[in-house]
Formats: sequence, structure tokens, C-alpha cells
Amino acid sequence: MRALISISALTLLLAACGSQPPAPEQNPAGVESRTPGAVKVDTAPIVKVQPDSFDPGSIAALKDPRSPLSKRSIYFDYDSYIVKDEFQALLAAHGKFLSANPKMKMLLQGNADERGSREYNLALGQKRADAVRKGLVLLGGREEQLEAVSLGEEKPVCTESSEECWGKNRRGDMLYSGEF
Repeated sequence: MRALISISALTLLLAACGSQPPAPEQNPAGVESRTPGAVKVDTAPIVKVQPDSFDPGSIAALKDPRSPLSKRSIYFDYDSYIVKDEFQALLAAHGKFLSANPKMKMLLQGNADERGSREYNLALGQKRADAVRKGLVLLGGREEQLEAVSLGEEKPVCTESSEECWGKNRRGDMLYSGEF
């Protein structure tokens, strides 16, 4: 339940960090008095794992393909640095791992596709790395464990000029101690 609340809080926080200012109200509504009712909580997708398949606090889980910790990239929409709902469970797993392993360090690399100027892509990559860092901190990681850097468009995983390829390059990569 605590993880569910943390994921919901992270989603609300990241949604509130949008780059557009709120539109002014044209016809503000009056204040209405209501009694509190049931609260509806949106849930992010949950990574399903066999309970005995691995220890999520173990270093070996980082290399185990059955572990969500083996997945190290979070993909973003075009011109966006908002972590999508589909990656909340992955962030939660890595946050829990960092919490269980306080000596472990992580380097977060923000990447962009080839479109846009070099300066723009470096700034966007930094915002993506920072968004992943903030999510990990909210889900158990500590600031001193995390470093966020931008690689801009300098480290593509795909070099074709197509939407599918650009989508693979709009990402935040998570590297643990010993991998950078």
C-alpha cells in the first residue's frame, strides 16, 4: 500500500512539473461544501514477479533477466521529460533496491534524439535525467546515491532517421556502480 501511495504521489508530482503555465480561469466556480467520501487512487502498472525467483535487494538481481532491475532505460515522449506511467513500477523497483543497498551509487544519463540543436538536446537530456532522479528519490533512493548527467544526442542506440528509431533514443539510462 505504501508503494502504491508513493507511486501515486510521484505521478502527481511529475504531472505538476509540466512546462506550460496553467490557463487563467474564465468563469471561476463558486466554492462548494462537500463531505469527504471515498478516495479513488490511480494505480500504475505493477511488475509481476515470482516471489522466490530472486531477492530484490541482492546485487545479483541487477543481472537476472527475470528481475525488473535488469531493465535500465526509461523512454520519453517527443519533447517531454515526464516519466510515463508505464515506467513507474520500474522506478519503484530501482528505488527499493537503492534503499536496501545504501552504498550503491547510480549514474543517470539523459538522452535525446537527433532532432533539435545541440544545446536544446543537452538541456532536454538533463531534464530527463533529473526527472528519473527525482522519481528514485521519492521511491527510496537517496540524493547522495544519484548523479544525473545529460548526454544529449551523443549516445544514440539507433541511427536511422525514423520515428521508431528516435523513440529508442529519447531515454534515461540507469547505470549502477561498476557500470560507469
